[in-house]
Amino acid sequence: MPALETTTESAAAAVLQCRQVDKVFAQGGVQVAALSRINLAIATGDRVAVVGASGSGKSTLLHILGGLAKPSNGTVLVDGRDINRLSHKAAGELRNRALGFVYQFHHLLMEFTALENVAMPLLIRRVARAHALDIAHDILQRVGLGHRISHTPGELSGGERQRAAVARAMVAKPKCILADEPTGNLDTKTAAAIHDLMIELNHTSGTSLVVATHDMQLAEKMARVIAIEDGVAAKS
Repeated sequence: MPALETTTESAAAAVLQCRQVDKVFAQGGVQVAALSRINLAIATGDRVAVVGASGSGKSTLLHILGGLAKPSNGTVLVDGRDINRLSHKAAGELRNRALGFVYQFHHLLMEFTALENVAMPLLIRRVARAHALDIAHDILQRVGLGHRISHTPGELSGGERQRAAVARAMVAKPKCILADEPTGNLDTKTAAAIHDLMIELNHTSGTSLVVATHDMQLAEKMARVIAIEDGVAAKS
């Protein structure tokens, strides 16, 4: 089967790119292909939805794009650098600088306040604590949580926790946010509000957005939709 090209921008313009990516898992002595010859380029300010049924490979693709999993074959470039050829430390620094992550479950640290959770990527980068908290406060205000900065995740609603997760992904001004089913755990009204928030931040900041989702209402708000079926990608 020929490789399917799913990019609309040149490689030079891509902030995130994969070339001829395969992913194979061993299950009970059998080799199972999760992804097959995926080519994808994400340009600055791009909005892309990756859709497909459960088990189709869309979450696997996002993990590989984010350097959280390695492909069996192929190349992944993050801000022009091959993330899988870097040391563990250098790859972590590149992820922290260039990428933000949002998941279905917020993964906030329960013992810290919303402000501290959002500041965490900057603190990991060794930004001075006072400055990191100031930046986190500003982004929490942007996502409508300025009045909840001192609350822990257990004191926030599901929608507020997900807003905080989006703020945490945005706080370091990444070039691209990877969101894996970011509203799959929310009611329809709250999900729509999170959709609108992510798109607004995409418009105002220029941060690219790649969303893996089965929610076609969210997918339809993206500039491009890539359908994954049995590990193979095609534009829809």
